[in-house]
Amino acid sequence: MSKNSQRYLILISKIIFFYSIFYVVMKLLAVFQGAWLIPNLILSIPYAFFGMVGGLMVKRNNYHWWYVIAGALLISVVRYFEQEWTLQLHEYFG
Repeated sequence: MSKNSQRYLILISKIIFFYSIFYVVMKLLAVFQGAWLIPNLILSIPYAFFGMVGGLMVKRNNYHWWYVIAGALLISVVRYFEQEWTLQLHEYFG
């Protein structure tokens, strides 16, 4: 792998890692401010998983393109359907 693509891989992996942590923290803060508990916790589970995997990658300094591709897909899909899924989960569990 070229040096440039390795730098992009590290950069994008860290962005996904920090975004995952930020998303989970923001969902927890929203719950403490009165948002629905179960839908927000369910939607934050994949991000918690990506945060843990990303933390291991950063700690070991070992990055993979699959993490970047899967992370970009996860972020895109969840952000696109977030409002709809939150309402559906609230109706199902509420």
